[in-house]
Amino acid sequence: MGLKEKRAIQEFHDNDFQAFKKELANWVGADIPIEVNWESMALEEQSHLYKDAFSKVYFQPIVDACKAIGGDDMGRKALNEGLKKIVVANTKGASNPEAAIGFSGGTLTIDHKPTTNIGDVGARAKVVQKVLEAGL
Repeated sequence: MGLKEKRAIQEFHDNDFQAFKKELANWVGADIPIEVNWESMALEEQSHLYKDAFSKVYFQPIVDACKAIGGDDMGRKALNEGLKKIVVANTKGASNPEAAIGFSGGTLTIDHKPTTNIGDVGARAKVVQKVLEAGL
């Protein structure tokens, strides 16, 4: 990872990521530990896409799914009690939601290529919601 990538990741982490964590905590009712493998997501010469791609591929689908689930007391309680950790990475190079998203043992994992199908936020949110609802 070069300096351009490091700067773009730091900017995303300090701004967008922090806002995402606050919004997520609002819907879940607690701060959920989020483990991000930034190194695996830092594709060379793609740093200009990080802000948009990281938000749309990883974080907005999680917020949207938790918003749908946590819209009532039962859903918020289920999220609060069942969602223990979130892991975000690009270790498999997966590009479709079914292959990239899973929920097991209280851990939601999104292991998706960061610059593929960026605009498919809704499809990823539906899969996140589906795996969470099935496992909570």
